Amino acid sequence: MDQILNIFRALADPTRLRIMLLLQKMELAVGELAQILDQSQPRISRHIRILDEAGLAERRKEGSWVFLKPGPASELETLGRIFRSDKVAKSEQALQDQAQLALVRKARAEMAERYFSAHAEEWDAIRSLHLPEEEVERAMLALLRDAPLGRMLDIGTGTGRMVELFGASAQSVVAIDNSPEMLRLARAKLLESESDGESGLVQKTELKQGDFNNLPLENGAVDSVILHQVLHYAQHPEAVLVEVSRVLRPDGLVLIADFAAHDREDLRTEHAHARLGFSDDSMKHWLGASHLDLVQTRTLDGGELTVKIWVARKTTVPSLHHGSGKLSPRSKNLKRASA
Repeated sequence: MDQILNIFRALADPTRLRIMLLLQKMELAVGELAQILDQSQPRISRHIRILDEAGLAERRKEGSWVFLKPGPASELETLGRIFRSDKVAKSEQALQDQAQLALVRKARAEMAERYFSAHAEEWDAIRSLHLPEEEVERAMLALLRDAPLGRMLDIGTGTGRMVELFGASAQSVVAIDNSPEMLRLARAKLLESESDGESGLVQKTELKQGDFNNLPLENGAVDSVILHQVLHYAQHPEAVLVEVSRVLRPDGLVLIADFAAHDREDLRTEHAHARLGFSDDSMKHWLGASHLDLVQTRTLDGGELTVKIWVARKTTVPSLHHGSGKLSPRSKNLKRASA
């Protein structure tokens, strides 16, 4: 009874109700809410505290920003139907707030465009060293075509491209990056994807700040993990794979796309690559030490740098192979998917 009373008290204020309606649309920073509602940040923060205490909203710190999303209260499912009703969602105030929300979306898109323009030359220089990214993505999609992704984890999400590529096939997505700036870019790109027809991608994706050496997830929390051009930034990639294995459920899937071993020292000195690619032997050894069995590899030549894709599964037995020496049914499916 007390919980219900707390919820109704929290929603009895017009500003807090407006905040909840906006959060049904997308996750928002405190400053963005202040802009939409035309109120000071301290005042908005007080309203957020009340919503947080009632379980209606949840705060998350990302660098110097604080973001807000719908909270864990089970009553939100029932309340959501009220929030979406025409009497509420199409009221004059709600429509005015949605118009301001559109300006926030536009500001995010413009910020992303400025960032991409400023870094285009740097990224193009690296892309020119290997075959087109579209071919790498096609190979990744082929490898995971028949694989159930479930709750997917994208480590080092960057601009959120892997979420765009695989999010529709996943039940939900956790996208992690250590850079608040990159998370803001990913958020803007996902909004752009949704406007282009990827319905529901924003709602099913949780963006979190975190480090690949200490993932902010419980043991066995995800069904699949993707590391796309991320592992070469790790000083100790074997430790990252141990951490990946920790958060992956048994029989879960991990896909790693990175460079084969190379000697381009300028990538270390100018682009902060801690590792100059990886050999198959090193990758297999590290995966095995992390209780991850390598089941498939792809080599993609076509430039000065060779791109490699490694796919592995976490198992509770020493090997994916049965006594007959044949691959397990799941591994066979993965082999067929890569054909």
